[in-house]
Amino acid sequence: MINQKNVTDPIKAIDLSSLSENIKLWGKALGFQKVGITDIDLKQQEGKLQSWLDNNYHGEMEYMSKHGMKRARPDELLPGTLRVISVRMDYLPENAQFASTLKNKNSAYISRYALGRDYHKVLRKKLKQLGQKIELEVGQLGYRPFVDSAPILERPLASKAGLGWVGKHSLLIDAKAGSWFFIGELLVDLPLVIDQPVEKKCGKCVACLTICPTQAIVAPYVVDGRRCISYLTIELQGPIPVEFRKAIGNRIYGCDDCQLICPWNRFADTTEESDYQIRQQLQNRSLLALFSWTEEEFLSYSEGSPIRRIGYQRWLRNISVALGNAPTSEAVVEALTNKLAENLSDMLNEHLQWALAQHQDQIPVFNERLNQRLIKAVEKGLPRDA
Repeated sequence: MINQKNVTDPIKAIDLSSLSENIKLWGKALGFQKVGITDIDLKQQEGKLQSWLDNNYHGEMEYMSKHGMKRARPDELLPGTLRVISVRMDYLPENAQFASTLKNKNSAYISRYALGRDYHKVLRKKLKQLGQKIELEVGQLGYRPFVDSAPILERPLASKAGLGWVGKHSLLIDAKAGSWFFIGELLVDLPLVIDQPVEKKCGKCVACLTICPTQAIVAPYVVDGRRCISYLTIELQGPIPVEFRKAIGNRIYGCDDCQLICPWNRFADTTEESDYQIRQQLQNRSLLALFSWTEEEFLSYSEGSPIRRIGYQRWLRNISVALGNAPTSEAVVEALTNKLAENLSDMLNEHLQWALAQHQDQIPVFNERLNQRLIKAVEKGLPRDA
Protein backbone atom coordinates (compact mmCIF):
# COMPACT_ATOMS: atom_id res chain seq x y z
CA MET A 1 0.00 0.00 0.00
CA ILE A 2 1.23 3.48 -0.87
CA ASN A 3 1.68 5.73 2.12
CA GLN A 4 -0.45 8.84 1.94
CA LYS A 5 1.71 11.92 2.22
CA ASN A 6 0.49 14.12 5.07
CA VAL A 7 0.60 17.87 5.43
CA THR A 8 3.99 17.78 7.10
CA ASP A 9 5.65 16.20 4.06
CA PRO A 10 7.97 18.62 2.27
CA ILE A 11 6.16 18.35 -1.08
CA LYS A 12 6.46 22.07 -1.64
CA ALA A 13 10.22 21.77 -1.34
CA ILE A 14 10.28 19.47 -4.37
CA ASP A 15 10.42 21.08 -7.79
CA LEU A 16 7.77 18.84 -9.32
CA SER A 17 8.29 20.22 -12.82
CA SER A 18 12.01 19.48 -12.81
CA LEU A 19 11.41 16.11 -11.18
CA SER A 20 8.87 15.17 -13.83
CA GLU A 21 11.34 15.97 -16.60
CA ASN A 22 14.12 14.12 -14.82
CA ILE A 23 11.95 11.04 -14.50
CA LYS A 24 11.63 10.97 -18.29
CA LEU A 25 15.39 11.27 -18.68
CA TRP A 26 16.01 8.52 -16.13
CA GLY A 27 13.48 6.31 -17.85
CA LYS A 28 15.16 6.71 -21.23
CA ALA A 29 18.54 5.99 -19.65
CA LEU A 30 17.07 2.70 -18.39
CA GLY A 31 16.03 1.72 -21.91
CA PHE A 32 12.49 3.04 -22.27
CA GLN A 33 11.90 4.79 -25.59
CA LYS A 34 9.21 7.09 -24.17
CA VAL A 35 7.92 8.08 -20.73
CA GLY A 36 4.73 9.97 -19.93
CA ILE A 37 2.82 10.96 -16.81
CA THR A 38 -0.93 11.06 -16.23
CA ASP A 39 -3.50 11.41 -13.48
CA ILE A 40 -5.68 8.47 -12.45
CA ASP A 41 -9.07 9.64 -13.72
CA LEU A 42 -10.49 6.92 -16.03
CA LYS A 43 -14.18 7.52 -15.43
CA GLN A 44 -14.80 7.86 -19.18
CA GLN A 45 -13.53 4.31 -19.66
CA GLU A 46 -15.88 2.63 -17.19
CA GLY A 47 -18.89 2.47 -19.50
CA LYS A 48 -16.80 1.04 -22.35
CA LEU A 49 -15.29 -1.57 -20.05
CA GLN A 50 -18.68 -2.62 -18.69
CA SER A 51 -20.15 -2.90 -22.18
CA TRP A 52 -17.22 -5.05 -23.32
CA LEU A 53 -17.67 -7.35 -20.34
CA ASP A 54 -21.46 -7.50 -20.77
CA ASN A 55 -20.91 -8.75 -24.33
CA ASN A 56 -18.67 -11.52 -22.96
CA TYR A 57 -15.89 -10.40 -25.27
CA HIS A 58 -13.40 -11.48 -22.61
CA GLY A 59 -14.29 -15.16 -23.14
CA GLU A 60 -12.53 -17.40 -20.62
CA MET A 61 -10.41 -14.53 -19.32
CA GLU A 62 -12.20 -14.36 -15.97
CA TYR A 63 -9.51 -12.09 -14.58
CA MET A 64 -10.93 -9.37 -16.84
CA SER A 65 -14.29 -9.43 -15.07
CA LYS A 66 -13.14 -10.52 -11.63
CA HIS A 67 -12.22 -7.04 -10.43
CA GLY A 68 -15.06 -5.09 -12.06
CA MET A 69 -14.46 -1.35 -12.32
CA LYS A 70 -11.31 -1.58 -10.23
CA ARG A 71 -9.47 -1.69 -13.56
CA ALA A 72 -10.48 1.91 -14.17
CA ARG A 73 -9.58 3.06 -10.65
CA PRO A 74 -5.84 2.85 -9.99
CA ASP A 75 -6.21 4.28 -6.49
CA GLU A 76 -8.36 1.27 -5.57
CA LEU A 77 -5.66 -1.01 -6.87
CA LEU A 78 -3.06 0.83 -4.82
CA PRO A 79 -4.52 3.35 -2.33
CA GLY A 80 -2.70 6.64 -2.27
CA THR A 81 -1.85 6.67 -5.96
CA LEU A 82 -1.82 10.17 -7.44
CA ARG A 83 -0.05 9.69 -10.75
CA VAL A 84 0.81 6.95 -13.20
CA ILE A 85 4.16 6.99 -14.96
CA SER A 86 3.61 5.15 -18.24
CA VAL A 87 6.55 3.79 -20.23
CA ARG A 88 7.12 2.37 -23.70
CA MET A 89 9.75 -0.15 -24.76
CA ASP A 90 10.14 -1.21 -28.40
CA TYR A 91 10.35 -4.95 -29.05
CA LEU A 92 10.53 -5.48 -32.82
CA PRO A 93 13.46 -7.88 -33.34
CA GLU A 94 15.89 -7.75 -36.23
CA ASN A 95 15.11 -10.05 -39.15
CA ALA A 96 11.50 -10.44 -38.02
CA GLN A 97 10.59 -12.06 -41.38
CA PHE A 98 6.87 -11.49 -41.16
CA ALA A 99 5.72 -12.10 -44.72
CA SER A 100 8.03 -15.00 -45.53
CA THR A 101 7.03 -16.91 -42.40
CA LEU A 102 3.30 -16.40 -42.94
CA LYS A 103 3.59 -17.27 -46.61
CA ASN A 104 5.44 -20.53 -45.99
CA LYS A 105 2.73 -22.78 -44.54
CA ASN A 106 5.33 -25.29 -43.37
CA SER A 107 6.88 -22.63 -41.12
CA ALA A 108 5.73 -21.79 -37.61
CA TYR A 109 4.54 -18.22 -37.10
CA ILE A 110 5.01 -16.89 -33.57
CA SER A 111 3.93 -13.37 -32.67
CA ARG A 112 7.01 -11.19 -32.84
CA TYR A 113 6.73 -10.07 -29.21
CA ALA A 114 7.18 -13.66 -27.99
CA LEU A 115 10.38 -14.54 -29.84
CA GLY A 116 12.68 -13.30 -27.10
CA ARG A 117 12.70 -13.06 -23.31
CA ASP A 118 9.48 -12.61 -21.33
CA TYR A 119 8.76 -8.88 -21.42
CA HIS A 120 7.10 -8.94 -17.99
CA LYS A 121 10.44 -9.59 -16.32
CA VAL A 122 12.40 -7.11 -18.40
CA LEU A 123 10.02 -4.17 -17.97
CA ARG A 124 9.22 -4.81 -14.34
CA LYS A 125 12.91 -4.81 -13.39
CA LYS A 126 13.48 -1.51 -15.16
CA LEU A 127 10.34 0.07 -13.67
CA LYS A 128 11.49 -0.94 -10.21
CA GLN A 129 14.85 0.68 -10.91
CA LEU A 130 13.06 3.85 -11.98
CA GLY A 131 11.05 3.87 -8.74
CA GLN A 132 14.24 3.44 -6.73
CA LYS A 133 15.87 6.31 -8.61
CA ILE A 134 12.94 8.61 -7.84
CA GLU A 135 13.03 7.56 -4.19
CA LEU A 136 16.72 8.48 -3.96
CA GLU A 137 15.77 11.93 -5.19
CA VAL A 138 12.72 12.66 -3.03
CA GLY A 139 13.14 10.45 0.02
CA GLN A 140 10.34 8.12 1.07
CA LEU A 141 8.17 7.31 -1.94
CA GLY A 142 5.11 5.12 -2.35
CA TYR A 143 5.40 3.33 -5.67
CA ARG A 144 4.67 0.04 -7.38
CA PRO A 145 5.45 -1.22 -10.89
CA PHE A 146 2.98 -3.10 -13.09
CA VAL A 147 3.48 -4.85 -16.42
CA ASP A 148 0.33 -6.53 -17.68
CA SER A 149 0.05 -8.07 -14.24
CA ALA A 150 -2.76 -6.28 -12.44
CA PRO A 151 -6.34 -5.12 -13.05
CA ILE A 152 -5.48 -1.80 -14.63
CA LEU A 153 -6.41 -0.22 -17.99
CA GLU A 154 -2.90 0.16 -19.34
CA ARG A 155 -3.64 1.47 -22.82
CA PRO A 156 -6.06 4.24 -21.80
CA LEU A 157 -3.54 5.35 -19.17
CA ALA A 158 -0.70 5.30 -21.70
CA SER A 159 -2.89 7.28 -24.10
CA LYS A 160 -3.64 9.89 -21.43
CA ALA A 161 0.09 10.09 -20.71
CA GLY A 162 0.79 11.02 -24.31
CA LEU A 163 2.49 7.79 -25.38
CA GLY A 164 0.19 7.45 -28.37
CA TRP A 165 -3.45 6.85 -29.19
CA VAL A 166 -5.53 3.69 -29.01
CA GLY A 167 -6.02 2.46 -32.56
CA LYS A 168 -9.04 0.76 -34.05
CA HIS A 169 -7.39 -2.61 -33.32
CA SER A 170 -7.30 -1.57 -29.62
CA LEU A 171 -3.49 -1.35 -29.52
CA LEU A 172 -1.53 1.80 -28.77
CA ILE A 173 0.00 3.60 -31.75
CA ASP A 174 2.79 6.18 -31.77
CA ALA A 175 3.02 8.35 -34.88
CA LYS A 176 6.81 8.02 -34.95
CA ALA A 177 7.14 4.43 -33.78
CA GLY A 178 4.07 2.47 -34.83
CA SER A 179 2.82 -0.14 -32.38
CA TRP A 180 5.60 -2.70 -31.95
CA PHE A 181 6.19 -1.90 -28.30
CA PHE A 182 5.35 -2.94 -24.75
CA ILE A 183 3.95 -0.61 -22.11
CA GLY A 184 4.21 -0.66 -18.34
CA GLU A 185 3.23 1.53 -15.40
CA LEU A 186 4.74 2.87 -12.23
CA LEU A 187 2.09 4.03 -9.75
CA VAL A 188 3.36 6.77 -7.44
CA ASP A 189 2.03 8.99 -4.68
CA LEU A 190 3.60 12.19 -5.97
CA PRO A 191 1.54 14.94 -7.68
CA LEU A 192 3.85 15.08 -10.70
CA VAL A 193 3.20 17.32 -13.70
CA ILE A 194 0.98 15.46 -16.15
CA ASP A 195 1.38 15.19 -19.92
CA GLN A 196 -1.31 15.73 -22.53
CA PRO A 197 -2.84 13.10 -24.82
CA VAL A 198 -1.95 13.12 -28.51
CA GLU A 199 -4.40 13.39 -31.37
CA LYS A 200 -5.91 10.17 -32.75
CA LYS A 201 -4.69 9.66 -36.31
CA CYS A 202 -6.39 6.53 -37.59
CA GLY A 203 -8.72 8.65 -39.67
CA LYS A 204 -10.90 6.64 -42.05
CA CYS A 205 -8.48 3.72 -42.23
CA VAL A 206 -10.05 0.34 -41.46
CA ALA A 207 -7.23 -1.88 -42.69
CA CYS A 208 -6.91 -3.67 -39.36
CA LEU A 209 -10.61 -4.53 -39.33
CA THR A 210 -10.58 -6.02 -42.81
CA ILE A 211 -7.29 -7.95 -42.49
CA CYS A 212 -8.17 -9.79 -39.28
CA PRO A 213 -8.31 -13.50 -40.24
CA THR A 214 -11.18 -14.25 -37.84
CA GLN A 215 -12.91 -10.85 -37.99
CA ALA A 216 -12.28 -10.36 -34.28
CA ILE A 217 -12.37 -6.54 -34.52
CA VAL A 218 -16.15 -6.33 -34.51
CA ALA A 219 -16.22 -2.52 -34.60
CA PRO A 220 -13.60 0.24 -34.52
CA TYR A 221 -11.81 0.03 -31.13
CA VAL A 222 -13.78 -3.10 -30.11
CA VAL A 223 -12.21 -6.58 -30.16
CA ASP A 224 -14.20 -9.74 -29.47
CA GLY A 225 -11.48 -11.65 -27.66
CA ARG A 226 -13.24 -14.96 -28.28
CA ARG A 227 -12.48 -14.64 -32.00
CA CYS A 228 -8.94 -13.27 -31.72
CA ILE A 229 -6.15 -15.67 -32.72
CA SER A 230 -4.00 -14.41 -29.86
CA TYR A 231 -6.77 -15.40 -27.46
CA LEU A 232 -7.41 -18.72 -29.20
CA THR A 233 -3.77 -19.79 -29.18
CA ILE A 234 -2.70 -18.32 -25.82
CA GLU A 235 -5.59 -17.65 -23.43
CA LEU A 236 -8.06 -20.37 -24.39
CA GLN A 237 -7.60 -23.43 -22.20
CA GLY A 238 -9.71 -25.96 -24.09
CA PRO A 239 -10.40 -26.86 -27.71
CA ILE A 240 -10.08 -24.22 -30.39
CA PRO A 241 -13.50 -23.82 -32.05
CA VAL A 242 -13.54 -25.64 -35.39
CA GLU A 243 -14.90 -22.56 -37.14
CA PHE A 244 -11.62 -20.69 -36.56
CA ARG A 245 -9.08 -23.42 -37.25
CA LYS A 246 -8.65 -22.83 -40.98
CA ALA A 247 -8.27 -19.09 -40.42
CA ILE A 248 -5.47 -19.64 -37.91
CA GLY A 249 -3.24 -20.91 -40.70
CA ASN A 250 0.32 -21.47 -39.43
CA ARG A 251 0.05 -19.08 -36.46
CA ILE A 252 0.95 -21.17 -33.43
CA TYR A 253 1.32 -18.44 -30.80
CA GLY A 254 -0.45 -15.14 -31.24
CA CYS A 255 -1.10 -13.08 -34.36
CA ASP A 256 0.32 -9.84 -35.75
CA ASP A 257 -1.87 -9.24 -38.80
CA CYS A 258 -3.55 -6.07 -37.54
CA GLN A 259 -0.13 -4.57 -36.81
CA LEU A 260 1.41 -5.76 -40.06
CA ILE A 261 -1.23 -3.93 -42.09
CA CYS A 262 -1.14 -0.72 -40.03
CA PRO A 263 0.47 2.08 -42.10
CA TRP A 264 1.97 3.67 -38.99
CA ASN A 265 4.27 0.70 -38.52
CA ARG A 266 6.35 1.75 -41.49
CA PHE A 267 7.98 4.12 -38.99
CA ALA A 268 8.78 1.42 -36.43
CA ASP A 269 12.39 0.83 -35.45
CA THR A 270 13.92 -2.45 -34.37
CA THR A 271 14.57 -2.83 -30.66
CA GLU A 272 17.84 -2.00 -28.96
CA GLU A 273 17.05 -4.46 -26.15
CA SER A 274 19.08 -7.65 -26.55
CA ASP A 275 16.53 -9.65 -24.53
CA TYR A 276 13.97 -9.18 -27.30
CA GLN A 277 16.08 -10.62 -30.10
CA ILE A 278 14.91 -13.92 -31.58
CA ARG A 279 15.95 -17.03 -29.68
CA GLN A 280 17.93 -19.49 -31.73
CA GLN A 281 15.44 -22.28 -30.96
CA LEU A 282 12.66 -20.21 -32.58
CA GLN A 283 14.55 -18.78 -35.55
CA ASN A 284 13.14 -19.96 -38.89
CA ARG A 285 11.69 -23.15 -37.44
CA SER A 286 9.38 -25.48 -39.27
CA LEU A 287 6.13 -26.71 -37.77
CA LEU A 288 7.44 -30.26 -37.79
CA ALA A 289 10.61 -29.29 -35.95
CA LEU A 290 8.67 -27.62 -33.13
CA PHE A 291 6.09 -30.40 -33.11
CA SER A 292 8.86 -32.90 -32.45
CA TRP A 293 9.87 -31.30 -29.15
CA THR A 294 9.41 -33.49 -26.11
CA GLU A 295 7.85 -31.90 -23.04
CA GLU A 296 11.32 -31.65 -21.50
CA GLU A 297 12.61 -29.84 -24.59
CA PHE A 298 9.61 -27.52 -24.58
CA LEU A 299 10.23 -26.57 -20.95
CA SER A 300 13.94 -26.10 -21.58
CA TYR A 301 13.63 -24.05 -24.77
CA SER A 302 10.77 -21.90 -23.41
CA GLU A 303 12.50 -21.08 -20.12
CA GLY A 304 12.27 -17.31 -19.57
CA SER A 305 9.92 -17.00 -22.56
CA PRO A 306 6.25 -15.94 -22.57
CA ILE A 307 5.53 -19.08 -24.59
CA ARG A 308 5.98 -21.31 -21.56
CA ARG A 309 2.73 -20.10 -20.00
CA ILE A 310 0.56 -22.08 -22.43
CA GLY A 311 2.18 -25.39 -21.47
CA TYR A 312 3.11 -28.37 -23.59
CA GLN A 313 -0.41 -29.63 -24.33
CA ARG A 314 -1.62 -26.33 -25.79
CA TRP A 315 1.69 -25.91 -27.62
CA LEU A 316 0.98 -29.21 -29.41
CA ARG A 317 -2.69 -28.27 -29.84
CA ASN A 318 -1.75 -25.10 -31.69
CA ILE A 319 0.83 -26.80 -33.90
CA SER A 320 -1.64 -29.59 -34.69
CA VAL A 321 -4.06 -27.03 -36.12
CA ALA A 322 -1.25 -25.44 -38.13
CA LEU A 323 -0.20 -28.86 -39.47
CA GLY A 324 -3.80 -29.44 -40.50
CA ASN A 325 -3.49 -26.27 -42.57
CA ALA A 326 -0.05 -27.16 -43.95
CA PRO A 327 0.52 -28.70 -47.40
CA THR A 328 -0.14 -32.42 -47.36
CA SER A 329 2.96 -34.56 -47.13
CA GLU A 330 3.89 -37.96 -45.83
CA ALA A 331 6.04 -36.32 -43.15
CA VAL A 332 3.11 -34.24 -41.85
CA VAL A 333 0.72 -37.18 -41.73
CA GLU A 334 3.35 -39.42 -40.12
CA ALA A 335 4.03 -36.84 -37.40
CA LEU A 336 0.34 -36.37 -36.63
CA THR A 337 -0.45 -40.08 -36.51
CA ASN A 338 2.58 -40.77 -34.32
CA LYS A 339 1.53 -38.07 -31.88
CA LEU A 340 -2.03 -39.37 -31.84
CA ALA A 341 -0.71 -42.81 -30.94
CA GLU A 342 0.83 -41.32 -27.78
CA ASN A 343 -2.71 -40.54 -26.54
CA LEU A 344 -1.55 -37.51 -24.50
CA SER A 345 -5.04 -36.12 -23.83
CA ASP A 346 -8.57 -36.15 -25.24
CA MET A 347 -8.32 -32.44 -26.03
CA LEU A 348 -5.11 -32.87 -28.02
CA ASN A 349 -6.36 -36.04 -29.73
CA GLU A 350 -9.38 -34.20 -31.07
CA HIS A 351 -7.16 -31.58 -32.71
CA LEU A 352 -4.84 -34.24 -34.12
CA GLN A 353 -7.80 -36.06 -35.64
CA TRP A 354 -9.10 -32.83 -37.14
CA ALA A 355 -5.69 -32.11 -38.62
CA LEU A 356 -5.42 -35.59 -40.13
CA ALA A 357 -8.90 -35.25 -41.61
CA GLN A 358 -7.71 -32.21 -43.58
CA HIS A 359 -5.16 -34.38 -45.39
CA GLN A 360 -7.04 -37.63 -45.99
CA ASP A 361 -8.29 -36.84 -49.50
CA GLN A 362 -5.43 -34.63 -50.64
CA ILE A 363 -3.40 -37.42 -52.26
CA PRO A 364 -4.47 -40.89 -53.46
CA VAL A 365 -2.30 -42.97 -51.15
CA PHE A 366 0.74 -42.91 -48.91
CA ASN A 367 2.56 -46.14 -48.29
CA GLU A 368 -0.01 -48.78 -47.34
CA ARG A 369 0.87 -48.84 -43.64
CA LEU A 370 0.61 -45.08 -43.19
CA ASN A 371 -2.54 -44.80 -45.25
CA GLN A 372 -4.32 -47.38 -43.08
CA ARG A 373 -3.22 -45.55 -39.94
CA LEU A 374 -4.54 -42.28 -41.39
CA ILE A 375 -7.93 -43.77 -42.23
CA LYS A 376 -8.24 -45.36 -38.81
CA ALA A 377 -7.31 -42.13 -37.03
CA VAL A 378 -9.77 -40.02 -39.01
CA GLU A 379 -12.60 -42.52 -38.51
CA LYS A 380 -12.23 -42.08 -34.77
CA GLY A 381 -12.35 -38.31 -35.07
CA LEU A 382 -14.47 -35.63 -36.66
CA PRO A 383 -16.10 -35.76 -40.08
CA ARG A 384 -13.66 -34.73 -42.79
CA ASP A 385 -15.62 -31.62 -43.67
CA ALA A 386 -15.73 -30.35 -40.06
